[in-house]
Amino acid sequence: MFKNYVDFLYNLRLIYPKSDPMNFIAKILLNSLYGRFGMDDNFTEVNVIHKDYIADFESKFMDNILSIEDLGEYKLVICKLNEINEKATHNVSIGIAAAITAYARIHMSQFKNNPKINLYYSDTDSIYTDSDIDESLIDAKILGKLKLENISEKAIFLSPKVYLLKLESGELIYKVKGLKHEVELRLEDFEKLLNKNAFLQKSQSK
Repeated sequence: MFKNYVDFLYNLRLIYPKSDPMNFIAKILLNSLYGRFGMDDNFTEVNVIHKDYIADFESKFMDNILSIEDLGEYKLVICKLNEINEKATHNVSIGIAAAITAYARIHMSQFKNNPKINLYYSDTDSIYTDSDIDESLIDAKILGKLKLENISEKAIFLSPKVYLLKLESGELIYKVKGLKHEVELRLEDFEKLLNKNAFLQKSQSK
């Protein structure tokens, strides 16, 4: 259905290095397409109303008001859009979004449910293993095939999107969902968190 769209943007990514903004733009357009079709179609609008006018606003739009938050001199009012907008076409199709994610899971199942592969961690489109993978499944430039990102001498996987890799070069790569990368973490921090009831507290600015 989206072959031309996907092929064009993927080939565009191959032209530019990862450091180039065009590579990032093409990646985002590729990755966000299916999510757009699964987007919630119950659209709302946000209004900031002065307290002197809130009563009049409520009388006119009572049926559309979903919630009201007090902001002191003002009120934050969230309303559902009128029926005309609700019935308008928003190019949403849950079936398309569900099919794309289902096919992705089916594709990844050949690695996750394979007794010949020691699987330590997996994300949406990646696996971490110490097993040999069939060469026919590996090609850095073909969409849908695997790319060898790095080789690690040590890895710690704590939970989904929380892990650390120590590469053969000694470089540390770590990811912690919700934590900015400028917050420095050490190998010892991850090793500590392998223990029961252990915790690590870090602060960051928004």
